[in-house]
Amino acid sequence: MNERSQALQALDELKALSKQKYVSPNSFAVVYIGLSEKDQALVWLEKAYEDRSLSLAYLKANPVWDPLRSDPPFQDLLRRIGLPP
Repeated sequence: MNERSQALQALDELKALSKQKYVSPNSFAVVYIGLSEKDQALVWLEKAYEDRSLSLAYLKANPVWDPLRSDPPFQDLLRRIGLPP
């Protein structure tokens, strides 16, 4: 199974799990960034912001978000959280 297939499978598992219990939107965002689907990753990061997810405190430090750093919506999210872009 290639990496994309594994990521899609992980996404399916997260969706199924989220029907049973809370799954952080950040988890979905990480999978979408791994799939190079920046728009979907940003959608889920916005949901994490709405949920006041503590994981957003690491947006500046976590290299997983490097592909989004130059995107204006990501920079706006950093500002709203109170982190300098």
